[in-house]
Amino acid sequence: MLHVPERGIPRRRRLPERCRTNPPGRSGKSPVGAAARKKSGPWRVAARVIDVPLSVLDLAPVAAGTTVGAALRHTTELARRTEELGYHRFWVAEHHNMPAIASSAPAVLIAHVAAATSTIRVGSGGVMLPNHAPLVVAEQFGTLEALHPGRIDLGIGRAPGTDQPTALALRRTMAGLSAENFPEELDDLVNYFTGERPGPITATPGLGDRPAIWLLGSSGFSARLAGLLGLPFSFAHHFSAANTLPALALYRQSFRPSRWLDRPYAMVAVNAVCAEDDERAAWLSGPASLSFLRLRTGRPAPLASPEEAAAYPYTEAERQFVLERRAGQALGSPETVRGQLAELLARTEADELMLTTMVYDIADRVRSYELIAEKVAGGLRRQD
Repeated sequence: MLHVPERGIPRRRRLPERCRTNPPGRSGKSPVGAAARKKSGPWRVAARVIDVPLSVLDLAPVAAGTTVGAALRHTTELARRTEELGYHRFWVAEHHNMPAIASSAPAVLIAHVAAATSTIRVGSGGVMLPNHAPLVVAEQFGTLEALHPGRIDLGIGRAPGTDQPTALALRRTMAGLSAENFPEELDDLVNYFTGERPGPITATPGLGDRPAIWLLGSSGFSARLAGLLGLPFSFAHHFSAANTLPALALYRQSFRPSRWLDRPYAMVAVNAVCAEDDERAAWLSGPASLSFLRLRTGRPAPLASPEEAAAYPYTEAERQFVLERRAGQALGSPETVRGQLAELLARTEADELMLTTMVYDIADRVRSYELIAEKVAGGLRRQD
């Protein structure tokens, strides 16, 4: 089973004190305070070895031959099961005009998932702030926090989550298509929750009902901004693996202690498919590879079956594209996935891992998370 952080977990499932950790939740403070890290004479306090929390990023994949309604029900089913397994967070994405993804309205889906669960943290991975007025986001997530206090995460991104024509349809103006105003929009959003700059507009709900705020990114821009603001940072290794290490280094170098954190806290999102053996996992991962290829080449479609993906006539260039994308994934049997995730942890020194699993059948999706919780998680540890 997974290591389960103490917050919000029934007493019968709490772990011994030496095994607990406290990822950013409402307070956002890291488990070891500044005093514990100061020198005592010529020696530093010995580092603890702790279990690494695992979380879930779900896109509500729409399988070919099924409905959007089924996809959303499957996301809710997965949230319930991963809560039982001890995963720490369950985030949903924001994507638009993508036939294979039903997660286009994260605030609405978060409300549903949070109501269907009781202890797991639920949040956005993320809300693409340039698509929304900061006041609206503050009111929506203030409402969610008021309804589910201490369980809501607000992950913020600056990408559109779609193509340019769809972004224009969302924002209704060409002026809004640039991300240049993102820092100012983020500052406005935070202020609606904190009220540090009083003004004529109050977010109700929002002011006094603040979710845990995260910054998401796939490049150095958001990494540096998260560090300067002292926010926890989630990096999109699952589609920007080449930028992972530089971005995390920049985040840590730029970090300034804040009301949110006294030291950096980095989460890395990774594609993961775990099955009974490597061959089965490779078979199950085929539809996601084909879906990503179709999206990149302007041919989006619902998520294909493994049979359709296996029969697809890849060109040599397309095959190379798929192989390069798979190189950054955790894919295989429990033993294989354990090694891949452990190696990722060693390279990134991540405080938390977020797994995203896009396979055709919900039973295979659930089983992947079960295998990781039961046979992989216990071997993922880091020094604190």
